[in-house]
Amino acid sequence: MKFNPEYWADLAKEAGMKYFVFTTKHHDGFCMWDTRETDYKITSEECPFHTAPNADIVKELFRAFGERDFMIGAYFSKPDWNSPYYWSDRWQHGDRNVNYKIKDHPWMWEKFCDFTYNQVKELMTGYGNVDIIWLDGGWVAQENRGQDIKMDRIVDMARGYQPGLIVVDRWVGGKYENYRTPEQKIPEKPWDYPWETCMTMANQWSYLPGDKYKSTRELVHYLVDIVSKGGNFLLNVGVDGNGEIPPEGIKIMKEMGAWMKVNGEAIYETRPIAPYKEAKICYTKHKNNGKVYAIYLNDEDEPNPPSQIMLYSINPAKGAKISLLGYKGNLSYKRVGNGVLVTLPPSFVKNPACGYAWALCVSGVNDKE
Repeated sequence: MKFNPEYWADLAKEAGMKYFVFTTKHHDGFCMWDTRETDYKITSEECPFHTAPNADIVKELFRAFGERDFMIGAYFSKPDWNSPYYWSDRWQHGDRNVNYKIKDHPWMWEKFCDFTYNQVKELMTGYGNVDIIWLDGGWVAQENRGQDIKMDRIVDMARGYQPGLIVVDRWVGGKYENYRTPEQKIPEKPWDYPWETCMTMANQWSYLPGDKYKSTRELVHYLVDIVSKGGNFLLNVGVDGNGEIPPEGIKIMKEMGAWMKVNGEAIYETRPIAPYKEAKICYTKHKNNGKVYAIYLNDEDEPNPPSQIMLYSINPAKGAKISLLGYKGNLSYKRVGNGVLVTLPPSFVKNPACGYAWALCVSGVNDKE
């Protein structure tokens, strides 16, 4: 076993990531921490990994990422197909839902609610600072077959131990879906509530030998599109059975990190600004200093920036300067209608790290009437 939490955290840091969400337990019920509620766990004597010095994987990862100033998120599945109080062995299960009528067996559901509560409590009390509880399995809700997991009780307890905890009760809505999580897709327009796109680097969420990975260019373009619409990007990589991130995933993370090192100011601490996206350009605006960024999403067969870029909807303020991230010096431009035509320097030697997208920075713009 080659599980190395420090390397995972260092690689994520190099990639420019700011928060980390780990699957503590998926729907199958296998627990990646030393829970006291079940023996179906990574530290069980029946699991070969239990003899490793870092067998409590959740503890090791939360420690390593926390030491590097990441926000920490615990993905946790509300349904548990291994629990006899969710999928009882007394009846067949025809779908992903609880396989008995709760109203006929309320004591069983009560047992499952306590089981869930206790597991969340373990994660909130024994694993350092936790910033996000990322609850999956939105079908476990009162509106669906009476699957009331008692969210008030769970969240009150969790926030008692982790003040300020962000809760993601995904697809349920209401007061405990603090932000929304479109999966494998990006909204067409900005939403008026917090959101993140959760997406895989390859096709599968878990590791699959020979899986096809998206290109770094494609993922950088997704990142820019998401941020220009006010979202975050939760990017998944599936780890193999030896605890290693596959070489393809490492390569992508390093390449995205190199792009972020040059262009991160167009991403971090920015907000959407209309028209958000036009043609091949996405716009962002720094939340404090008023700088506006126009990020040109180049095609794969476009090795160098064009000689000029037209920003149709950006009107620079008087005396504003326009620069190109990764290039020293200001650029010349002229106003054209309600926009501005920017000339890129012919002597500009493209930074290889910027080959997926080029970011212009406008020091100030006039507010739209």
